[in-house]
Amino acid sequence: MVTEFTPVASLAGGVLIGLAAVGLMLLRGRILGATGILAGALLPASRYDWTWRMALLLGMFLGPWVYFMAAGVLPTITVPASTPLLIFGGVLVGIGVTLGSGCTSGHGVCGMARLSPRSFAATGTFMLTTALTV
Repeated sequence: MVTEFTPVASLAGGVLIGLAAVGLMLLRGRILGATGILAGALLPASRYDWTWRMALLLGMFLGPWVYFMAAGVLPTITVPASTPLLIFGGVLVGIGVTLGSGCTSGHGVCGMARLSPRSFAATGTFMLTTALTV
């Protein structure tokens, strides 16, 4: 499998994710954990809770379209897996997120920035599992 090394795009994406995480913490006092935000949007505690979660999810969805407006082309995405395999992977991720009490964005970006020992352990587990899988 051929991969592309894109340091500028990767750095820009990391900076944007970091800014989003800091912004959500400053504005709402909440951790930017994507799966927790999605789960809370599906089963919101209140209308206010649903509103900010949907705004954030809408921003994630609209990101490629903003890129399209700036670059004139949508990002190319190649998925070398079948639909059943993607569904199976999604179920495994859901189980892992539940068992790990969070996802890579919650633990890896926000939890490690807060020096959470649980997040360091979870992120180490994510990375080890990824390396062994690849």
